[in-house]
Amino acid sequence: MNALTLTPNIDGPDDFYAELLASHDGKSKAESDAINARLILILANHIGDRAVLSQALKAAEL
Repeated sequence: MNALTLTPNIDGPDDFYAELLASHDGKSKAESDAINARLILILANHIGDRAVLSQALKAAEL
């Protein structure tokens, strides 16, 4: 089983955060929620490993 990576692992994390925030600029709460939901599903599909996804869900609940 693969383990969920919880240590910093993004190239240019500040740039990614700025890009993420910019994707929500001018959007309503509902539009922002829809962006987040689509992003989660796209990334979950990319990961593909159900065990890792389950670990991520548990980590997000903390």
